[in-house]
Amino acid sequence: MKQNDFQKVANQVSFVTIVVNILLAFMKLLAGVFAHSNAMISDSIHSASDVFSTMIVVIGIKLSSKQPDKEHPYGHERMECVAAIVLSMVLFMTGLGIGVEALTDVLKGEYSHLQVPGMLALAAAVISIVSKEAMYWYTRYYAKKIDSSALMADAWHHRSDAFSSIGALVGIVGARMGFPVMDPIASLVIFVFIVKAAYEIFKDAMDKMVDHSCDEKTEEQLRACVLQNPDVARIDLLQTRIFGNKIYADIEIEVDGSMPLREAHKIAEVVHNSIEKTFPKVKHIMVHVNPEIDRK
Repeated sequence: MKQNDFQKVANQVSFVTIVVNILLAFMKLLAGVFAHSNAMISDSIHSASDVFSTMIVVIGIKLSSKQPDKEHPYGHERMECVAAIVLSMVLFMTGLGIGVEALTDVLKGEYSHLQVPGMLALAAAVISIVSKEAMYWYTRYYAKKIDSSALMADAWHHRSDAFSSIGALVGIVGARMGFPVMDPIASLVIFVFIVKAAYEIFKDAMDKMVDHSCDEKTEEQLRACVLQNPDVARIDLLQTRIFGNKIYADIEIEVDGSMPLREAHKIAEVVHNSIEKTFPKVKHIMVHVNPEIDRK
């Protein structure tokens, strides 16, 4: 996919996300205030944070799409990881604020001051669950299509919002059944889901920031691709590293030691091109040729 198309898809998804989250945040805030539900107000804050998070994603994708330059010869793909890390921090701080307030309400031990949530809060929770789950699948589809870690992080942000709305729904139903403590407990459940999502986003982004190797399955597929070439006697070394959403690979192959340099170089080029064609995520391959060793 061309960079312009990549940017266009990311902007389209982000625009839809921002509009939906603004509408949901406003709806849940009104429902929480008028229907007396702290869980729904907490959930509205979560949705509002999604707007800011999506803006971070847009900036990260825009910066990562820049072409390599003199100061950054390997490109800017890691800017997506930076955006995902910032997103995880925002998500964590949002969840922490919700969790502290909910825990304070639970530890008070006196729940008579808590008002029973109205039906409006119940309806808002159901609408939120359906909307956020739909947004999760929508964003996930395009994140996979353009292979964007930041957009995938935003998709999981939608899923965490759907889970938090389920927690709010349970709390509202419990409070309406005569257990007002269920409303702040629901906020605590929301806090757990938010923190879990933040951790998963942070871990994935950090793996891509610190040159983490590819999974074993991908490396085995790379080996199989190289060994399909009949002129390659064996692979002496295969090292991979994830750079943003791309893969860098260093490969050492053995060929007939009596072969002229030009022919050995041609084999290396064939191996390089076959990997590049078979694995679109591989951005750079370094192929080194060693003379075949007699191991008899």
